Parts: sequence; structure tokens; C-alpha cells
Amino acid sequence: MTITIRPDSIVMFAGDSITDCQRLESEQGLGFGYPLRIAGDFGFRHPDRGVTWRNSGISGNKVMDLEPRWQRDVLDTDPDLVSLLIGANDVGWKDYAEDGYEIPAADFGAGIDRLLAPLAARDVQLVLIEPFLLPVNDAQRVQREDLDPKIQVVRELARKYGAHLLAADGMFAELAATTGPEFWAADGVHPTPAGHAALAAAWLRLVD
Repeated sequence: MTITIRPDSIVMFAGDSITDCQRLESEQGLGFGYPLRIAGDFGFRHPDRGVTWRNSGISGNKVMDLEPRWQRDVLDTDPDLVSLLIGANDVGWKDYAEDGYEIPAADFGAGIDRLLAPLAARDVQLVLIEPFLLPVNDAQRVQREDLDPKIQVVRELARKYGAHLLAADGMFAELAATTGPEFWAADGVHPTPAGHAALAAAWLRLVD
């Protein structure tokens, strides 16, 4: 099944820095990453649809940061489609960062569940993008142990809500097998221009 973006739809991208991508410094408010690429490519292909594209990503956000602003930043905009990418900051950083933040996979999933439930009640179309990590050092290889269960949680929630799943982690693993991870995410987390292009192309493959 593919996504049909109808004329005059409102599409909201939500998440952390990967989605934010300096949106407040950009003319259209979409940032300089995959949301802008998606809006540009789709608009070029369908200039008659009149789609409104919005970005509510905020750098550094975790699931628990999305919840208190979800009503204002997402629900109140009355979106027809919400695309969510969250999880990079929810990976267990306790051995590597001063804040010692750690969240179990079950709590991570419960947080996303609370975000999706009111959207499903409104019959909003959903795209869930797997959090991903392209390890470029030993510390990140260890962090995979915490990320993998959270990716599985996102997959389960996609099934629960009938959301369209963008299997970004597997996609980047395949791409990195031939080029190395730094080509797609120099720090293992934040996509390069090529990485954002890959995300956008994969997202658009879900669209009718």
C-alpha cells in the first residue's frame, strides 16, 4: 500500500535534529535536509496538488521532549499526514555523555504510542521512519545494542497503527556496505547531503 497525498493536504515532519536541520534559519521553514528535498521533489512532480509542508523537528529532542509540545506543534496544525523520525537521542548515552540519559525500549515505545494514538483517532496518515545509526567508532558499535530493540519497537508500532514504515536503518546499512558509513552520515548519526537525499528518495517511494 502506498500513501496518497491529496490536493491541499498538510504534511508535518516531526522529530529531532535530523528532521530539524536548521529549519528556523531556512526561508520555507523546512530546513536543509530530507523534508525540503521531499517537498521539492513532490512539488516538482505534482505542482497542482497545493500541498502544505511543515517541519516541527527540534534538535536534541527525545521522545519525552515531543510529548509536551505535540498538541501545539502537531495536533493543532490539523495535519493530513505526519512523518515521525525520533530515537537518535534516546539511544543509551550513559557511558558517553554527561547527562547519563537512558530510556528502556518499552518506555520509548510507550512514548511514541501516546503520540500516535490521537493521530490515529483522527484518521491521519502516518509514516514512521526507523531511527538509525551508522557506527563510525567503537562507542557507536556498542550503542547498537540499545538502538536495535528500539528499532524493533518502531516496527511493531507501525504494524499496530497501519503506518507506513521507512526501514531507514537497513537501508543505510546496505548503502554503507559499499561506500563506508561516513559517506551517508559523517558522525554516524546526522546524514550528509547524500544521506538526506537517500532518506527523501526512500520516503517518496512510499508515495502514490
